[in-house]
Amino acid sequence: MHIIPKLSVEKTIKKFTKQQKLEFDNIVKIIITDPLGGVTKRGDLAGLRIYKFKLNNQLMLLAYIYNEAQNTLHLLKLGPHENFYRDLKH
Repeated sequence: MHIIPKLSVEKTIKKFTKQQKLEFDNIVKIIITDPLGGVTKRGDLAGLRIYKFKLNNQLMLLAYIYNEAQNTLHLLKLGPHENFYRDLKH
């Protein structure tokens, strides 16, 4: 599977500690094994999936789109819950 992170996701990951990067890699591996496992959004965000996980006791969300035909995973946004959906719409 080909993983395509958006620039904003790459910038967020760069700020992570080494341990946080390892934990995030494990989250991506979980998504790869079950790309349809995230919560499907409706309305303005139709087609997106959200995977929720804890990182340093903080709830983090990862928005992604899985393209089955091309076998790609587009990582669109990564961050805490606060203003996540509002920022995702812009």
